[in-house]
Amino acid sequence: MRDISRKIVTFRTAVARAILKVAPSTISRIKDGSVPKGDPRPVAKVAAVQAAKNTSQIIPYCHQIALEFVGVEFQLNDDNIEIETTVKATEKTGVEMEALTAASVGALTIYDMVKMFDDSASIESVSLIKKTGGKSDFKTKDEKVRAAVLVMSDRTASGKSEDRSGKYMVDRFADRGIEVVEYAIISDDVDQISAAVERCLKSLKIDLLVTTGGTGIGPRDNTPEVLERFIEKSLPGVCEAIRVFGQQHNPRAMLSRGVAGVHHNTVIISLPGSLGAVEDALDVLLPHVLHALPMLRGECHGSDKAKHHAQLH
Repeated sequence: MRDISRKIVTFRTAVARAILKVAPSTISRIKDGSVPKGDPRPVAKVAAVQAAKNTSQIIPYCHQIALEFVGVEFQLNDDNIEIETTVKATEKTGVEMEALTAASVGALTIYDMVKMFDDSASIESVSLIKKTGGKSDFKTKDEKVRAAVLVMSDRTASGKSEDRSGKYMVDRFADRGIEVVEYAIISDDVDQISAAVERCLKSLKIDLLVTTGGTGIGPRDNTPEVLERFIEKSLPGVCEAIRVFGQQHNPRAMLSRGVAGVHHNTVIISLPGSLGAVEDALDVLLPHVLHALPMLRGECHGSDKAKHHAQLH
C-alpha cells in the first residue's frame, strides 16, 4: 500500500460509468416491470453504494477512506444500460477506484438479474469519466516561476553544521519547474537578514521568496520580525495551513512563528529550520501556493479561467 501519510487532505470527487449491453427486449421488460427478479435498478443502486464503501476490502492496494457521498444513476438506452456513479470524500487520496468499483458492481448486479432471459447481456466498458481534488487539479501556465531560498542559521553560516533544509527546498522547487535564482545561507543577524531579503526583492525580480530557519522563540530567532518589515499584505492562511499539517506529525509545530505575505508581486513565506518541518510545509504549499502569482497580476478575477481555478480551489 502506498504511503500517503504526508499528503494533505483535499475535497475529492470521481465519476465513473459502466455500460451493460442488453437485448432491446430487456430494456422493455425493465420499463414495464416484468423482470422476474424485480426492477434491477434499486437493487443495483444499493449494491453500487455498498461496493463503493467496501472498495478497500475488494481492491488490495486501496486505502480505507470515509466517503461522504455515493450517487448512482441509470440511463436505459435502446440496447444498453448506463450506470453512472459519483463519489465524494474529503481525504488524502482520490476516490476514483471507489467510483469505478461502484459502477462495476452496479453493472454486475443488473447482469445477474437479467441473465436468466438475456443470453446476450455483457459488460461493454467501465471507465472513469472525471475526477477532481489533489495536485492534479492545479494547472500552471507554461511560464517560469523565479524563486529565492534563504537559510537563516548562525551555525550553518559559520560552517558548524550543514544545510539540509535549504538544499531540500531547492530540489523540490526544481522538481516543480521553479527556477531558483538565489540560494544563500545567512546568520541570524537582523541586519544580514534584512540586507539579503532586500536584495532578493529589489534586485532579482523573483516571484517567490522562501526562507528556512529563525521562526522559533529563541533569542536569535529574528526572521519573522524582519520579514514583516517587507510584507505589504499578510497571508495568514498560508502559515495556518502549514502549522495545522505540521501539528499532525510533530506537536511542537505549534511553536513556529512563521509568517507569509506579499511584497509588490513577490510572495514571501518563512518556514522552520528543521528538514522535517520543511518537508511538511512544502507538501502543503506545492503546487497550490503558486495560485497566488496570477492573483497578484489580477488574472484570477472575472475571467472564465479564473472561475475554473476558483472552482478547483
